[in-house]
Amino acid sequence: MESTGNRWLVVAGALIIQVCLGAIYSWSVFVIPLKEVFFYTTTQTQMIFSLALATFALVMIFAGRLQDKKGPRIVATLGGIVLGTGYLLASLTGGSFLLIALTVGIIGGAGIGLGYVCPIAACVKWFPDKRGMVTGLAVAGFGAGAWIFAKVASGFIDTYGILTSFMYLGVIFMVSVVLGAQLLRNPPAGWRPAGWNPPESISSTVSVKDFEWRDMVRLRQFWMLWIMFVFGAAAGLLVIGILKPYGVHSGLSAAAAANAVGVLALFNGAGRIVWGTVSDKIGRKNAMTLMFLLQGIMMFALIEMGSTELTLSVAAAWVGFNFGGNLALFPTTTADFFGTTHVGINYGFMFTAYGVAGIAGPVLAGGVFDLTGSYLWAFVPSGIACLIAAGISLGLKSPRLV
Repeated sequence: MESTGNRWLVVAGALIIQVCLGAIYSWSVFVIPLKEVFFYTTTQTQMIFSLALATFALVMIFAGRLQDKKGPRIVATLGGIVLGTGYLLASLTGGSFLLIALTVGIIGGAGIGLGYVCPIAACVKWFPDKRGMVTGLAVAGFGAGAWIFAKVASGFIDTYGILTSFMYLGVIFMVSVVLGAQLLRNPPAGWRPAGWNPPESISSTVSVKDFEWRDMVRLRQFWMLWIMFVFGAAAGLLVIGILKPYGVHSGLSAAAAANAVGVLALFNGAGRIVWGTVSDKIGRKNAMTLMFLLQGIMMFALIEMGSTELTLSVAAAWVGFNFGGNLALFPTTTADFFGTTHVGINYGFMFTAYGVAGIAGPVLAGGVFDLTGSYLWAFVPSGIACLIAAGISLGLKSPRLV
């Protein structure tokens, strides 16, 4: 049995990578500067964000297949180069909406997609004994990155302006992701921690077959999870994309609204760890049901929580905490239900739900604001969708096929 001591280095590499990839969640700090300096509409700012998320999700299918064949290190390195290049090119656009949509939205989003799946796939293979917890820990960096880069990007924008900020961010992303990628590797085939055997409580909820993606997408369990993922991610991404301008529109200062962005990012990261760990204890299905129920309640409550820094921060914490749970529970459930052999490409297909959510949530918020002058009516359908997802989760059962 091979020593497990170095498997925590994989988690360290995952955290470095995810912190940089998570900077996309700080996008709302760019919204007001882009509107004031380059006269973007709210919808245009959200279209860039949505493009990045949709490209992120689509590229993950290719990236998942590639890392299943080539390993996580090579693909994550490529992701860092592509992400950094996108932001460096954005600094040369002169503020053109189409060019920033191309460089930040499409090229940057592709870099995120290439890098994101690699640490997750590696971690679920190295930690069958702590799958929920370690996946949550690995992707917590994504949420922490939003908090870190909300501060960093705001400082860059105030000091250097929007375009030069893109240049500095591009350098940081490229160097950091490439370095973190060098710590990623897969365990030997059939590896498991010394002395560990799956307890009965886990064995009864984990599929005994490794499904290829062609078989997986024919199963109702895949589509149930996919729809739930769309609904949960859309609610969180809607709030992430407009949180700062929503606070300012509700009468808060830009600084107070920016603080709420940071709060959301911190709880986004914490939620990934906590929900992942909780799901190891109470099961994925029960954790998902509770998470969606809590998120649905908050989407309705948000209508009345934008007018003070305290209430907006509480709402941001709640939304971020539950949104983060999606990014811990869906990869672990994908591995549980469909096996780890093809988890890279399988989660790539599952993650297309996030791409759909990345278009639906932010564009809904931007469109509603441009039409009505208010964000409030974007929250209601999102709340309903989360409650529907909670209901769907009650019917989840693992596809126990041999």
